[in-house]
Amino acid sequence: MKRSLIAALTLLAAAPFAASAADGVSYTYVEAGYAATNGDNSLDSDGWAINGSAAIAPNFHLYGGYSGQKTDDFDTGLGRVNGIDVDQWNVGVGYNHELNSQLDLLTRVGYQKAETDSFNVGAVNFGGTDADGWNVEAGVRGAFTPNFEGYALAGYEDYEHADGEFYGRLGAQVKFNQTWGVNGEVKFVDGNTSYFVGPRMSF
Repeated sequence: MKRSLIAALTLLAAAPFAASAADGVSYTYVEAGYAATNGDNSLDSDGWAINGSAAIAPNFHLYGGYSGQKTDDFDTGLGRVNGIDVDQWNVGVGYNHELNSQLDLLTRVGYQKAETDSFNVGAVNFGGTDADGWNVEAGVRGAFTPNFEGYALAGYEDYEHADGEFYGRLGAQVKFNQTWGVNGEVKFVDGNTSYFVGPRMSF
């Protein structure tokens, strides 16, 4: 599944489509980098992530992403656990509408999935989890200078067997040229904070 998602994102990023968007904002890109999650309600974890987007019409784009992280080691009443692998991925469709030459209205809806591996503590096995979910979000994205753009989104996500939660996402990209830049993002949800930073290649 991981290899298929990475291949799909690469193909999406190479798709020869152009979106109607604010000047300097591209909805066809691929990025990869460091990902981490810290919070009050879960174990801290870190790893890597790959994300991509492809414009398919003047105001529509497809997007997807994968994150593979591992939690910190932790102790239980039965013994110590050397971390748990946590995989998350998402796919969806977005609508972008130019508000002015520098700013877009952005709305997205998607499917998402979270999986954790099983683990053993002594002779006791604890099964992994596999949860399907969905999300919807809206906000703005804009290029404020030729070398800097940012976005702010508010959303709602819901996984099976869990209560839905509102969240916020803030991100910014420093662009070295029309193709290459470094993107950073932070997401706040239910006392947890997720981070991403890595290079982005835009088309």
